[in-house]
Amino acid sequence: MAENKLAQKQTGLVAVTEEGLCTRPVERPAITEHEVEQLQRANASNLQPIVFVHGLWLLPSSWDRWATLFEEAGYTALSPGWPDDPETVEEANANPEILAHKTIGQVAEHCEQIICRLNRKPAIIGHSFGGLLVQILAGRGLSAATVAIDPAPFRGVLPLPLSSLKSAWPVLGNPANRNRAIPLTFDQFRFGFANAVSEEEARTLYDTYAVPASGAPLFQAATANLNPWTEAKVDTDNPQRGPLLIISGEKDNTVPWAIANASFQREERNADVTEIMEIPNRGHSLTIDSGWREVAETALRFVRRFV
Repeated sequence: MAENKLAQKQTGLVAVTEEGLCTRPVERPAITEHEVEQLQRANASNLQPIVFVHGLWLLPSSWDRWATLFEEAGYTALSPGWPDDPETVEEANANPEILAHKTIGQVAEHCEQIICRLNRKPAIIGHSFGGLLVQILAGRGLSAATVAIDPAPFRGVLPLPLSSLKSAWPVLGNPANRNRAIPLTFDQFRFGFANAVSEEEARTLYDTYAVPASGAPLFQAATANLNPWTEAKVDTDNPQRGPLLIISGEKDNTVPWAIANASFQREERNADVTEIMEIPNRGHSLTIDSGWREVAETALRFVRRFV
């Protein structure tokens, strides 16, 4: 894809002008210059692209070590943000309001716009709500292979363990939070993310990675089974979905095995490869804590089988 056709700069953002892999009409949210640079680099490399999608309370930088690992293995990595994601944790914590109002549908469309501009269909890897988003994208036929790590539930996934409800309660406990960006206290982060690591490591993770998160996706997921028009839905039947692996952390309080396995049972109806794996003694922070490499190498082995 020629560089001069990829993007037009507009006041610090980029309006994309080519369709690339996309075939269905979608909205055209602006993408950042950093995302365009990643696209240009990926397309120029002619390597298999890997797209990483983060979840709530994290930023794209949470994937930095994963991106390095996959690039050392011969892939090219992209880690797009959610719309309006700040560049740094410090900026996000100083200006939480810019993270508010982001819905599942908006983020899915943004990620699709990134994928549309690639010359090759990518493998996609997501964590938590990013795990839901990559299943949505795979259900649109946009993935060569998908890894969903501790994925948030979608319509049709019924279990709601008490630990999951407790993890979400800092947001769901106040209906007004739907239109806000909500930070976690350290104790809330400790329970929802970092329960399987030491308190010292939990504090380091909190200081390094935690940012406020849009409340809207949690309310969407919580009401998905009551709303036929919800954005929290996945086309599990699409024959173009591609291979899918769901990874579950054994000690995850936010997305326990019951939710991950229920998602797997819905996805298993697809004709393509669908697998699930539980990693022992790991919590929801499994992509960013000191054991991240084990999870990343598990995802890498799966991706290597298919792309």
